[in-house]
Amino acid sequence: MYVAPLCFLYNEPSKLYQIFREIYVRYFFRLHSISSHSSGIVSLCLLFENLLQSHLPQLFYHLREIGAQPLRISFKWMVRAFSGYLATDQLLFLWDRILGYNTLEILAVLAAAVFAFRAGNLMEVTSLAAAEVRISFQL
Repeated sequence: MYVAPLCFLYNEPSKLYQIFREIYVRYFFRLHSISSHSSGIVSLCLLFENLLQSHLPQLFYHLREIGAQPLRISFKWMVRAFSGYLATDQLLFLWDRILGYNTLEILAVLAAAVFAFRAGNLMEVTSLAAAEVRISFQL
């Protein structure tokens, strides 16, 4: 999940492991453990919901009314740091921003931005399944 995109950058397995280990220990482990850290998955979920509620309140409440919790859709994106959802070049650009800004908060911001981008389509859905189809990534 996290290693595959890095294979495009490093041919040597020992270097690949070294880089992966450093990124995982510094950032991605926070996505797999519950903590109160500002870059932990709980804080990212809260940030995502706050962004969606404050900037797209109609969409947020529409999705909740039809039983399509926005966090239920976006959680898998954030926990995987969008690996498997974005094209490799886009994913590496995203991870570069994580390294550059030294925070995982950009994952929640991107998840909210995806909802904002697809807001028109999402306002027309009537179920969770339809929402997931409308917001799915086309690789």
